[in-house]
Formats: sequence, C-alpha cells, structure tokens
Amino acid sequence: MKGLRIAGAALFAVLIFGAGIWGGIFIDRTNSNVIAVSPDQKVDFQLINQAWSLIHQNYVDQSAVKDQTLTYGAISGMVDSLGDTGHSIFRTPDQIKEDNIHIQGNYGGIGTTVGSKNGNVVIVAPMDGSPAQKAGLQSGDIIVSIDGQTITSVTDAVSHIRGPAGTSVTLTILESSGTTRTVTLVRAIITIVSVTWNILPGTSIAHLHLASFSTNATGELDTALAAIKAQGATGIILDLRDNPGGTLDQAVGVTSRFINSGNVMQERDINGKITVIPVVTGVPVTTLPMVILVNEGTASAAEIVTGALGDAGRAKSIGETTFGTGTVMTQFPLSDGSALMLAIQEWLTPSGKTIWHTGLTPDTVVPLATGVAPLFPQAEKGLSQAQIQASGDQQLLDAIGMFP
Repeated sequence: MKGLRIAGAALFAVLIFGAGIWGGIFIDRTNSNVIAVSPDQKVDFQLINQAWSLIHQNYVDQSAVKDQTLTYGAISGMVDSLGDTGHSIFRTPDQIKEDNIHIQGNYGGIGTTVGSKNGNVVIVAPMDGSPAQKAGLQSGDIIVSIDGQTITSVTDAVSHIRGPAGTSVTLTILESSGTTRTVTLVRAIITIVSVTWNILPGTSIAHLHLASFSTNATGELDTALAAIKAQGATGIILDLRDNPGGTLDQAVGVTSRFINSGNVMQERDINGKITVIPVVTGVPVTTLPMVILVNEGTASAAEIVTGALGDAGRAKSIGETTFGTGTVMTQFPLSDGSALMLAIQEWLTPSGKTIWHTGLTPDTVVPLATGVAPLFPQAEKGLSQAQIQASGDQQLLDAIGMFP
C-alpha cells in the first residue's frame, strides 16, 4: 500500500538493510512482497557486505561502529546518489513522526521549512506568526550553522532546530545580499493556520494568503472564500509566497475552487506514461478576478496550483521564480518504521511545462528590495492604505494595481 502522496519535497520538517537484502532480495513498499535481484546486483550486495565486514573488523574507533547508523547511512547514500537533492530522501522513524505532525498542522520548533538548493541548506519558507518570521528569516536564506555547529544537510538542520518549546536556538544565516548574521530564536509550539485573509484598506480586494497545503487547507479555503464573498469583495490576490507545499489532494482541491473544469496537472511516471489529473467537480468555485503572488519560497503543491491556474488563463502571476520542486513523492515504509520518500512521478503543468529544478517564472517578475519581507494578511490587519503603500512590498502593490 502506498504511503502518503506528497507533492514534492520542500521538506516539512524539515535506510535500512534488512536481513533480506543480504540474501539478495529487498522489501518493497508494502514490506510484504520481494523483488528478485539479478546476478549483477548480487555482486553489488556482496561488495556492500564486504565493506560492512571490513568496517566492523578493522575500524579503530569501534564505539562509532553502530549497525543502525551504518545501515541508515548506506540507504541514505543510495538515495543521495540519485542526484535528486532535496527531493527524494530517506527518513528515520523519528523524522517520519515529525513529518506527520507537521502535515497534521501542529508541531514544535521555530516555524520554518528547510530544503536543499545548490548544495546549501536553505530556508524554504517561514510560517505566519512564527518565531522564524518574527526574527526576519526569509526564503532563500542559507543556514550556515546552528548553535555553532556547521550545517551540511537538511537532516542535520532539522535535528538541531527541533527542541522543547521555550528553549533557545541560535542560527547563523547567510542572506541573499551576502550579509551573514546570527539570530537567536525561542522555540514554540507551532500551530499551522493554512489560510488567512484581509480586505485591503481602501479597496474591495481580498488579500488571501495560503500558507501551506496541510490536511485541512481546502476546508479553510472554503470558509475564507465564503466570508470574502459575504464581504462584497470584487477581486482576490492569492498569495502563495513562502508556501512550501503539502499533500497532492489539497493542491487538487484548492485548484478546483478557482476553476470548474480542465486539469490540475500531468504526471509522468517511470515509463514515461502521462496521466492527467482533472479538477474536482461539484465543489464551490469562485469566479472573482484574481492575481497570484509567488516567490522563491513557493514550492511543491503551491507550484502545482500556480501552474494550473496560469495555464487555464484564470490568473496572472507576479513575483519571483518559484522553488522548483516538480515531483510527486510517495512514502515507502520500511520494516523498522523508517521510510523512503521517492519521486515516483514528475509533474508538469496542464500544458506540459516542466518545473523540476527550474521553477515557474511569473508572468510579471517583481523582486523585493533587500531586507523587505512579504506583507501577509495577519500583519496588515489594522494598517491604513498609506501604511500598506509604504510597506515596501512591491509585489503586493503591483498586484493591487492589476485590478481596476
């Protein structure tokens, strides 16, 4: 049975050789069937077994020779060798628990997702109202070290960032401007609210921020759209900036709230077969004019929605090139509770555009000035029209200007 299907791997929290593998078989996704290994592969397994034995028999620091660590490292290395950096990954049992907590909308930490890009561990997106957002961390910031420890992998970053609420963690950040700064944050219990919105002062435009595609995103969106309609809004700015994505079913559900026919995406499998994913029918659909805001933190399911609405001619996009997640991940459970998260399908926009590793370039490219963070509905409540204009969020201001 397949595990949770996740649109991409702009990591949320972000290897096991069982007995069978030494006998020339490996466990598939259900942990119940086996796949025969060819003679050539048996030679490779013998080589692995030889290296395993040599380490156990000869390595000088035997206290460091731990079977689980070697096993996890070997499987992690296999996945890393695929070159799908930041997408296909191995997750330990503890990391799987963290992922599930995040997707369900509640976890402890600083409120940011991290990923791998160009060989660096980067912040994909800080979350609304989180310690990370309040500290000014932004999409694309590189995490150099945590509590003085150099960070070399996403797993390393997650293990250092996680900790009890109320405790402190210190990050050294390299910003896009080339400036390095150190910031200390207090960990908190993070409750993910996927949807926030506000009628922009002096307008009848609803600024609707979708922060993630966690399990209730579509339900929250339905509630928000009903309230926006009741307020008499004449347009919507769908803000997908700093949205790291989530589950595929939520991407399909959200897209289906803005177009009532057509397709959400295409999936291309291991054999090159294309499967078209249509919108869901029989759900409430808004016809209000809309504009989409995107940036480098727009990833995974957020890119699916952006591509679908763009291809359908439903909305123009403004901002910066998106993260470029572009694969549909499936969780393959292993026998000890760990799992492989493998890209089993590449997704394309309905018209066939590829996104993997390249991202989506918005219709209108508008960068934010150095040091300027996106203005989201939660922060703009109570601001005047003049204060919105003075915010420096040129992406939002240009989106407002798209409406008559």
